[in-house]
Amino acid sequence: MLAAGLFSTLCANVFINGVAFLIPTLHTDRGLDLARAGLVSAMPAFGMVLTLIAWGYIVDRLGERLVLAVGSALTAAAALEASLSHSLVTVSVFLFLGGMAAASSNSASGRLVVGWFEPRQRGLAMGIRQTAQPLGVGLGALVIPRLAESHGVAVALLFPASVCAAAAMVCAVGVQDPPRLPRAEAPSEQLANPYRNSSTLARIHLVSVLLVVPQCVVWTFTLVWLMTDEGWSAGSAGALVTVAQVLGALGRVSAGLWSDRVGSRLQPIRVIAAAAAAAMLALALTDAADWSWSVVAMLVASVVTVSDNGLAFTAIAEIAGPFWSGRALGTQNTSQLLTAGLTPPIFGALISTAGFPLAFAVCALFPVLAIPLVPRDANGQVAAGS
Repeated sequence: MLAAGLFSTLCANVFINGVAFLIPTLHTDRGLDLARAGLVSAMPAFGMVLTLIAWGYIVDRLGERLVLAVGSALTAAAALEASLSHSLVTVSVFLFLGGMAAASSNSASGRLVVGWFEPRQRGLAMGIRQTAQPLGVGLGALVIPRLAESHGVAVALLFPASVCAAAAMVCAVGVQDPPRLPRAEAPSEQLANPYRNSSTLARIHLVSVLLVVPQCVVWTFTLVWLMTDEGWSAGSAGALVTVAQVLGALGRVSAGLWSDRVGSRLQPIRVIAAAAAAAMLALALTDAADWSWSVVAMLVASVVTVSDNGLAFTAIAEIAGPFWSGRALGTQNTSQLLTAGLTPPIFGALISTAGFPLAFAVCALFPVLAIPLVPRDANGQVAAGS
């Protein structure tokens, strides 16, 4: 189950985040400035925002297998239509529709992991599942910019179409819904709205929104930063981004194992937030000084800024319970993806106006704001989330 959920989410992320690797081609060949190219790359995220909670409701009612298989198939169809379109407006529309479909994997695969694994194993299992995002970004970085540079945007979009079609077949055959009590037999506390009498879930959502800003800036603009400011080729820059995403995947797994060992999902998030602020500040300073160490700082930032996601997802699913976890994870994804949709055009405009160092420095402020918002219990310990 973990392998199928990981694969479906990885393929969805090739589509969702891989569009960002079209930015150099859109910028140089199509003449789009970074703000407009960033807006095109954000279309899948905007589409996801509209349907994440709806997919969460569907998965709470109908189960994970159906949602993962159908959602992956619809994503593949949208990516194929985008590749066949000649107008950039039409391409953007299909990227938007593909994002609406790709949201299915975010809502369903996390719920699948929580349903099949015991609490003492969930941090590690969710950390492995969360490697789907950096691995999907890394795979996209390795393939999409090279295809776009040599064959154009249309051919590059055939790659996410192909992998999402494969994911649909894998999920249809390989996924089984976790065993759960029927709603009619469930205790009332599992059916109660977890948002009604507690601010814990809302605070986790807000912390995650703040922490996703530097993550989004790093994965969206690293490639174009390496190519335009550092003078790297598309192939070399794509390879480095792939290495960074693989390291980021290992960081997520390590964070999940750490949370299982300390018995807390949220305590490690506080440490990761502080590390993310330090990493983004170091990147800003080294880039402003034009030091070669800025590439190393970018690698560190690529790892640190993605390490918190699995911890927040696990905490939310555990706190929300089996009959609300789909909607709660949908809400988590909606808030993060709305932020991810707004971040590329805003920071693209900031980079165009003031340069990369200032943009990286601004990013460092967001994790600083997140640190005091991590929930604590009455004893001053960070809530375990289980």
